[in-house]
Amino acid sequence: MAFVIPPAAPVAVAVAGSDDQVAVRRVYCVGRNYAAHAREMGFDPDREPPFFFCKPTDAVVPVADGETLELAYPSQTSNYHYEAELVAVIGEAGADISVEHALEHVYGYAVGLDMTRRDLQMKMREMGRPWEIGKAFDRSAPIAPIHRVSDVGHFEQASIWLTVNGETKQKSDVSHLIWSVAETISDLSKFFRLEPGDVIYTGTPEGVGAVKSGDLMIAGIERLGELRARVA
Repeated sequence: MAFVIPPAAPVAVAVAGSDDQVAVRRVYCVGRNYAAHAREMGFDPDREPPFFFCKPTDAVVPVADGETLELAYPSQTSNYHYEAELVAVIGEAGADISVEHALEHVYGYAVGLDMTRRDLQMKMREMGRPWEIGKAFDRSAPIAPIHRVSDVGHFEQASIWLTVNGETKQKSDVSHLIWSVAETISDLSKFFRLEPGDVIYTGTPEGVGAVKSGDLMIAGIERLGELRARVA
């Protein structure tokens, strides 16, 4: 049997400190998971159940250590936003996972950017329509190398930041997540069976904003290093 249309090559993200890679299966994102960010987006940050949206696998753009990604300004927007995020990478499959055992399913963590066409997202939100054109577009999910749990541990506390052209725009701590990584995995696994290679963008802190051509973004998380991307 031959494929009439050849299958696409897998999207593979490097594992820090090794020659290994992780093939990405699915990309899940958590919306409004920091209280201060929820407020800046006009929402009450009460601890309601988490909600999720997805990006296509090929939205993921691996960025090597020391590399500066050239990220083209996307079409159909004039309000292109950064969102720095802690990314959890699933290494062990499971469904209906308990909070107590959720972190056992994590292979590692990475720094990620959830790039957003904010004007299109807000327009769709106002119309009660899905967010895909604002969130799930090409190259909207840059990710730095994955650090294994065995090397860096888990992330109940760690500073997270983002600068644009050297100016700090986002500065917080992952301890401020409304829903922790373990709680997020547990809740998500009620709706989807999680499999190795699934990546979960866990939400962004306050300070999101627009970038323009030529701007250099540097996102970082304590113990995970930095991700560099320039808007081309």
